Amino acid sequence: MATTGGRKRVVTGVCAAVTAGLAVGAVALSGTASAESSRADATARTPKPTIVLEHGAFADGSSWNGVISDLRKRGYPVVAAANPLRGPASDAAALRTVLDHIKGPKVVVGHSYGGNVISEAATGDPQVKALVYVAAFLPAPGESALELTNKYPGSTLPDALDPVTYQQGDGTTATDLYIRQDKFRHQFVADVPAGQAALMAAAQRPVAQSALEEKATTAAWKTTPSWDVITTEDLNIPAAAQRFMAKRAHAHTTEVAASHSVAVSHPHLVAGVIERAARATAH
Repeated sequence: MATTGGRKRVVTGVCAAVTAGLAVGAVALSGTASAESSRADATARTPKPTIVLEHGAFADGSSWNGVISDLRKRGYPVVAAANPLRGPASDAAALRTVLDHIKGPKVVVGHSYGGNVISEAATGDPQVKALVYVAAFLPAPGESALELTNKYPGSTLPDALDPVTYQQGDGTTATDLYIRQDKFRHQFVADVPAGQAALMAAAQRPVAQSALEEKATTAAWKTTPSWDVITTEDLNIPAAAQRFMAKRAHAHTTEVAASHSVAVSHPHLVAGVIERAARATAH
């Protein structure tokens, strides 16, 4: 009987130990799951940054339509600002009114000449967490879009332009630049269907010639993390010029065989780069 009782005590002790171990394990697992759930909840509660898109010359806000649709499906609020295309300083002032109106973190994206504008508008704004340049200019202070275009061979834009000179209110003359409609597709959107390219050509907005000659005064990419989509079949800004600017800015680069209007021809790719910038700089 003593032996039997001893066996019972041993078995009972083992069962108790196992039960206690399982309980401790369950508590540990529960704690881990709870911590993971809390982190997931915190991530879900963190608002996504607003994506602010700035178009460039010879385009308007509709050039971002495919990118906007893609980003909204990913859960991002998006604003496509209207760029006056009059000059980097005045255009940046207009963009800053948009940035100041939007509360919370932002990722600012510029296409082409829009890169000049975001480089100035975002300077000193702590709520701009990332800059994304899309076939764009990243000028340093003292540089103009025209200067950077001519830094490397390959741009055929000058021969495609249709200048329109007019008299301003103060009596001085100024020149707006369009792309000739018969050359628009080849020059600007070679990888976009002909019908869509024709609509873009008809709706294009002109840029002031002086805007392309105006020198930058500041460069937000010096202090704000930047990403850059480089278009290797670009006839407006040579790929070599884009690579030079991206390297100088230490930008995270993505190269694609695309025309200057890569946001139209490859909206999913552009949206993906924007999302990577947003995620990498999320706090």
